[in-house]
Amino acid sequence: MASNDAQDPRLARISSAIRVIPNFPKPGIMFQDITTLLLDTKAFKDTIDLFVERYRDENISVVAGVEARGFIFGPPIALAIGAKFVPMRKPNKLPGEVISEEYSLEYGTDKIEMHVGAVQPGERALVIDDLIATGGTLCAAVNLLERVGVHVAECACVIELPELKVGA
Repeated sequence: MASNDAQDPRLARISSAIRVIPNFPKPGIMFQDITTLLLDTKAFKDTIDLFVERYRDENISVVAGVEARGFIFGPPIALAIGAKFVPMRKPNKLPGEVISEEYSLEYGTDKIEMHVGAVQPGERALVIDDLIATGGTLCAAVNLLERVGVHVAECACVIELPELKVGA
């Protein structure tokens, strides 16, 4: 998460509220646990406030939250900036007619889905998730929204893992 002021004390508070669990869910993974951030009401509020400050004047009409942790951060941001919230879900989780986008995983593929009619051509969207690792899920969400004529202004995440060299 970036802020205009690199010395913003909220960033340190947010970072220190995220617990890192080594070797979860498998050896070699350093799991970024946001549940400890959610327990810290000040750090959680700071997280939402930073996103709201960034996007409140950007004419965002849709906040698309990526399953599952995008569902935690997306709704309060959407409410605060006056946008609707659209869940981007794993397959077979949404009732009704959906459109989907397939994306590659380390071993295989997966899909992300959205309700047909949840967004309209010409709307301006923010895609939100808790963490950017390889970027595959976020790219799929962007592709899905753009396929139906939505302009994706930005993707936003609480945590970035720069050691994975996304896009490098």
